[in-house]
Amino acid sequence: MSLSKINIGKLFLATALAMLILGLLLGVLASQTYIFANFMKVHNGLALLRPMHVSSVMIWILLGATGCIYSSLSSITNITTTKNIAIVQWIFWIVAIIGIFYSYLNRNFGGREYWEFNPVWSLPIAVAWLLFIYNFLKIVLKIKNWPVYFWMWLTGICFFMFTFIENYLWVLPYFRENFITDTTIQWKVNGSLVGSWNQILYGTAFYLMDRIKKSESTGRSRLAFAMYFLGLFNLMFNWGHHIYILPTEPYIRYIGYAVSMTEWVFFIKIIHDWRKSVPHSISKKKYFTYKYLMAADFWVFLNLGQALMMSIPAFNLYTHGTHVTVAHAMGTTIGINTMILLAACFEFSGWQSKISSKTQRILKASFWSIQVMLFVFWLSLNIAGIQKGIWQMSEHQTTFNVMMRSIKPLLTVFAISGFGLAIAVLMTVSLLFIKMISVKMDKTKILEI
Repeated sequence: MSLSKINIGKLFLATALAMLILGLLLGVLASQTYIFANFMKVHNGLALLRPMHVSSVMIWILLGATGCIYSSLSSITNITTTKNIAIVQWIFWIVAIIGIFYSYLNRNFGGREYWEFNPVWSLPIAVAWLLFIYNFLKIVLKIKNWPVYFWMWLTGICFFMFTFIENYLWVLPYFRENFITDTTIQWKVNGSLVGSWNQILYGTAFYLMDRIKKSESTGRSRLAFAMYFLGLFNLMFNWGHHIYILPTEPYIRYIGYAVSMTEWVFFIKIIHDWRKSVPHSISKKKYFTYKYLMAADFWVFLNLGQALMMSIPAFNLYTHGTHVTVAHAMGTTIGINTMILLAACFEFSGWQSKISSKTQRILKASFWSIQVMLFVFWLSLNIAGIQKGIWQMSEHQTTFNVMMRSIKPLLTVFAISGFGLAIAVLMTVSLLFIKMISVKMDKTKILEI
């Protein structure tokens, strides 16, 4: 295929789907270490599988978010910029991905939480993201009267760059040699990075709502802009709830508690109002985009409740560092972020109107299996985490080994449901991936970047 025929949005989305498939397979392997203590122990077991799984899923979200923005802009505007820059951006991502997994497989970790690979491989990610910012600005700065999703995309990609740089302050001795400062920055960064890509994905969700309804009522509503400003405030300050147990200034914890995850209330309200305004004929025509957006709404509701509980300092003391934190991360990453991205993949693949009845039955079965398996997966982790939290705060602790044996049945349910979840997601993702790389491009819809 010649360079002129490459659809940049689909290129990034297809690569993102490939990373999701890899992340699912690694996640299934990692979960087995909770049941079989010696599983892959000779190859470092969970110590190797966990960072590989986490990195794969994070790259899925970041590449998926990039593909969503490029695909959205190709439909919104005819303004063109340099396609070569986007291709180079993608190449830098491929270099980073190869380097990251080369680093892991050679046991060359050297990084920090969520970015445990050798820091040198963060450089191509940073270059790729700077090229992304340039390409985005070259398009949108020529457009007047922005809808809310333009502001969300701009905020998300710029704050991600800032926070990504902040994430590597630990390489400087001034930060690395002060334990409290170093830990505070690292935990703060983890919260702010999530806030950054949430801005991109929520913006994409609003664009999809307008696209389905064929109006700009959601993207230009006052409630959507109110959510944007609240989300921006949260992005800058809600990380305070990540550092309750550190000896930082009390006002930081108070602000973190006050603003933690409150934009989700707005998101639920916006989707609820939009759902009531969408005619049944349109929701049926855009079935899978619509359904995955509704699933994201459901998981926002569940994770909102959990986030509010985790933001209470007394409760956070019990849950911090337990499986409750893992459940919350999985609930947001799979239940919210992945549901929005899958909705976008169905919409931008141009496939929904051409799905055969047999394939549609498979995809519907996959959709409902995902929701059921994810709920069991999430619930088992939460219960196991609460039990561990009670143990770690108990005055009369049993040994760690005894505690782990007591929650092993729950971890077994977690592993089995995780396997079922992976199979269900793979059914949909593999079909989407094949469609994404095989569909013939409509030359009038190619974004000439």
